[in-house]
Amino acid sequence: MMKSQTDTSEFSKLLDEKTGGAFVFPQLGDVVHGTVIAMGRNELRIDIGGMAIGLVRGPELDPNAKLTLGDEVEATVVNLENEFGELELSLKGAGQKKAWTILKKMFADAVVMPVKILDANKGGLILRVEGVPAFLPVSQLSPDNYPRVSGGEKNKILEKLKELIGQTVNVKIMNANEEEEKLIVSEKTVWETHQEGVISKYKVGDIVEGAITAVTDFGAFVRFEENLEGLVHISEIAWQRIDHPRDVLKTGDVVRAEIINIEGAKIFLSMKKLVPDPWKNVAEKYQLDQTVRGRVLKINPFGLFVELDPEIHGLAHISELAEKPVKDVNEVARIGDEFDFRVVSVDAENHRLGLSLKPAKAKTDEEEVPAV
Repeated sequence: MMKSQTDTSEFSKLLDEKTGGAFVFPQLGDVVHGTVIAMGRNELRIDIGGMAIGLVRGPELDPNAKLTLGDEVEATVVNLENEFGELELSLKGAGQKKAWTILKKMFADAVVMPVKILDANKGGLILRVEGVPAFLPVSQLSPDNYPRVSGGEKNKILEKLKELIGQTVNVKIMNANEEEEKLIVSEKTVWETHQEGVISKYKVGDIVEGAITAVTDFGAFVRFEENLEGLVHISEIAWQRIDHPRDVLKTGDVVRAEIINIEGAKIFLSMKKLVPDPWKNVAEKYQLDQTVRGRVLKINPFGLFVELDPEIHGLAHISELAEKPVKDVNEVARIGDEFDFRVVSVDAENHRLGLSLKPAKAKTDEEEVPAV
């Protein structure tokens, strides 16, 4: 039965007299505080400050809440009056709202929290923070937990991530969006904050020594003092061309490298800077039109990569492989074949040396005799 305007007015007066005007009757969506005064099989009743009774039942109960008589709770108003003349409440809504309030404060305060990894998918890890599902993307894992998989195969990445299920990691909240129910956390930011103080001891130009911890398509990771880790990009491993870092490095190798850049918590290293650049003296070894013996290292659609010596490699472009146009480089050579090449260009600054299998053009009389 609905209250008349007169009843509501009298009720409000009584409330004002008892509470000194401090009590404001709840509205839809309000979060109210109360005490559990009765519990049934699939419902419970909450006393709201002695001024109203609220009923929580069925799907509005929180299955994770372990409540007993006398417990203080928060609930959300979902109906101002049910068939019993009571407020209809939801514990789920209030619990979620309270959780998001806590999460937003943790985000604002950059709180570091330990969380248990519950599951994994190809994109990252599943966790719960304050009872709310959270996601830890692969890109936000610390170097210790990042799945370094050669070729980036998603199935292998997932296998590595599943090994972390059950472990506890320290994370910070990156994004707490209640409207979209999106909670993203990061382990990497916690690691970076910890590393900042350690990294500050180092500067560009310092020489470090450490062990290779992982070899990937794009380079190798080296762990050195203070448990720091740096990346040696494939282009910084050696002066000569390398097809894959694993051709010259393996996990466990101890190497020396120079710090060439520091970006926040990222350290970039170079191994080749500690070795003399063989291209500085290339002009003393190889001159234009010189005939040199070379071995084919790799075949590409645009030509042959050729090893002249262990340190100097050259390129024989497809246009320099024969007098007639070549359609398929594989018809001319195979990996391991050796030929006598002619040097057609030397660019020491850019580490390029051009080769040719075409014979040198005979000089004309005009080229041999200078014009008077």
